[in-house]
Amino acid sequence: MIRIQEDDFNIEEEVLALRKPFKNTGAAVVFLGTARDISKGKEIKGLEFEYYSGMAEKSLQKIRDRALKEFDILDVAIIHRVGKIGIAENIVLIVVVSQHRKEAFKACEFSIDELKRSVPIWKKERTVDGVVWVEEHP
Repeated sequence: MIRIQEDDFNIEEEVLALRKPFKNTGAAVVFLGTARDISKGKEIKGLEFEYYSGMAEKSLQKIRDRALKEFDILDVAIIHRVGKIGIAENIVLIVVVSQHRKEAFKACEFSIDELKRSVPIWKKERTVDGVVWVEEHP
């Protein structure tokens, strides 16, 4: 399950929905990315995310498909918000369910790393000095 949306998400609801079809879930690993107030020593007033519609969803689906193929997991969900996001608000949620924790952690780390590396979603920071497009992907 992948989604790109403007509205916030409910973490507990997303975890429960992903776990529900599986009786053999032994682990649910969650990565939650949030908006911080400092970047490169500058105060951030807010963020804005833009994306390449259609292509971003395809890229997220490829990440999900690879995680399901390469790791011993049951399912993975990736949700990314776009539009204006305030400080301390949620940005991205990745949930991985599996029988065992190690594979869930590996798949979750893989998913966020690939998202940052390859998905056409761009971040703009509103700083005290003006607007800055963030180019590098950590």
